[in-house]
Amino acid sequence: MSKHVSGFVSILGRPNAGKSTLMNALVGVKLAIVADKPQTTRTIVQGVWTSTEAQIVFMDTPGIHKASSLINKHMMERVREALDGRDLLLYMADATKPFTVEDEHALSILARTDTPVLLLLNKVDRVEEKPTLLTLLTEYQKHRDFAEYIPISALTGDGLELVRKAIIKRLPEGPAYFADDYLTDQPERFLAAELIREKVLRETRQEVPHAVTVLIDKWEEKPRLTRIMATIIVEKEGQKVIVIGQKGSRLKTVGTEARLEMEALFSKKVFLELYVKVRENWRERADFLNELDWRSVAGMKGNEK
Repeated sequence: MSKHVSGFVSILGRPNAGKSTLMNALVGVKLAIVADKPQTTRTIVQGVWTSTEAQIVFMDTPGIHKASSLINKHMMERVREALDGRDLLLYMADATKPFTVEDEHALSILARTDTPVLLLLNKVDRVEEKPTLLTLLTEYQKHRDFAEYIPISALTGDGLELVRKAIIKRLPEGPAYFADDYLTDQPERFLAAELIREKVLRETRQEVPHAVTVLIDKWEEKPRLTRIMATIIVEKEGQKVIVIGQKGSRLKTVGTEARLEMEALFSKKVFLELYVKVRENWRERADFLNELDWRSVAGMKGNEK
């Protein structure tokens, strides 16, 4: 009988490296929102992949950056938390960009761990001059002795089977931690709030994304329908105008797209009602960040499922 392995694997890297796209692809289900904006992921998002030979518990993390605001400091705390007690780390790098001082700073966070790290050079499908990959690889080798180096495209799936095999061969022998059909520790209300935020990020201009969060005000389960009332929080009146759009057109698009994804994810009809409110400087307000209850968005209090 072949052995069964299991373990915890954190995915690290700078903003926009493709961490969430990778986790979604490896798990096979969209659990982390994806947008072409930095710092889209704000907390640790868990995704579990299970086969007959292994169970891998992935942890998607916020992008490594210099934290200036209170919200960014919260995000970096989650990154450091993701280093502890892991069996393996995946460090993702954008293969389309040259190595910079910011990359050197980001790599320094690995200095506090002895956990093996795989370097994944992502977005190779966009690299026309393949020799540049070797140059980039050399730069990373100067700063860290990685256990393995794998070129991938999280978007197209190229190299992902190699990543999975590289993980499995390094995980310890052990039983599955979760049932075969278990995918994530995130409650449905967290996933719903994140889907709404993702649609806002995709629909709004550059000045809005960092200032947006979402609260679930009401969650009502019925046999054939889930009724959700949610509030999109921004920091300025001008941002509220942008999110709502002309005659409510943008907010309607956000609601429709979010609702359709929720129905696919939850396998149930969803009635979604959206509002937009201004809370000035919420990213620097400890009371509001505590209200959000960073990991589970338990700030969506009342009407618990």
